[in-house]
Amino acid sequence: MQLGEAGREAERIKDAYARRSGGGRYDWSNPAYAFAMHDVERRLRTALQRAGRWPLSGQRILDVGCGSGGWMRRLIAWGARPERTTGIDLLADRLRDAVRLSPGRTGFTCGSALQLPYRDGTFDLLLQFTVFTSILDLGLRQRVAREMARVLAPGGAIVWYDFRVGNPRNPDVRAVPAREVRALFPGFGGDLASVTLAPPLARAVAPWSTGLCAILQLVPFLRTHYLGVLSRT
Repeated sequence: MQLGEAGREAERIKDAYARRSGGGRYDWSNPAYAFAMHDVERRLRTALQRAGRWPLSGQRILDVGCGSGGWMRRLIAWGARPERTTGIDLLADRLRDAVRLSPGRTGFTCGSALQLPYRDGTFDLLLQFTVFTSILDLGLRQRVAREMARVLAPGGAIVWYDFRVGNPRNPDVRAVPAREVRALFPGFGGDLASVTLAPPLARAVAPWSTGLCAILQLVPFLRTHYLGVLSRT
């Protein structure tokens, strides 16, 4: 894969996020988004504890595709140390929001996950939230996965949250099935749980009843994402 192709893919991703940023779909004032994220928070906290990644205070953490830093701040609220928490993202405007909203000692870098500017084995815990589904090319996905594995310390772990099913109405994303996740990260173990009520359904139901959303989410084929902590074995 030539660098030019990687650059074009990066520009495509930037354009897709720019189109996606409006409308309030990813705002905590949106009942569907708040319902989904509260559920992910609860499940993630449990998964980290089960994987032996708790407490977070001693972990060196990198959020790949950190956006405005929301998940970094959540982990800091759970005990991670700001000076040991770093985020990297392609989009400078989102990083400006992250710097403004996050504790002063939190680290941020504007850059690409295709070439992470960190030494081998720098981090104990990596986060990736809907990064891989935004990369359409399998070769580029593999390069990002190799970079993540490179900067992860022996015995480290990767938090995975991404689409397991595709959306035919959204050409900017491509689902990552479980078999591909395993192939991207050979030598890693850990369960992938299906989570998150299908966003179109949640957006229709959540303004009226989050209780009904919770019931619908019990149906496996209505869950659209995988969440897991993948530990290096």
